[in-house]
Amino acid sequence: MKARIHVRLKPGLLDPQGKAIANALAGLGFTGIGEVRQGKLIELDLAETDPARAGQTVEAMCRQLLANPVIEDYSIELAPMPSPP
Repeated sequence: MKARIHVRLKPGLLDPQGKAIANALAGLGFTGIGEVRQGKLIELDLAETDPARAGQTVEAMCRQLLANPVIEDYSIELAPMPSPP
């Protein structure tokens, strides 16, 4: 299975990287941009083929290492690995 984990700061928390991105975009002449929130995307290739077990494993990874649950939210997407040609 392939797992994609999107990690972002919880709403309401100051996002200095997002603010820096917004300022840089404005400096480049881009207009009409509201709040910018920055996050990270983590992709994992898993040997597990059962979606329920894969989801439980990735959930544990997020809680223990990939995200800080105090200040970050995360979402998980699971998809089957593409078959080799």
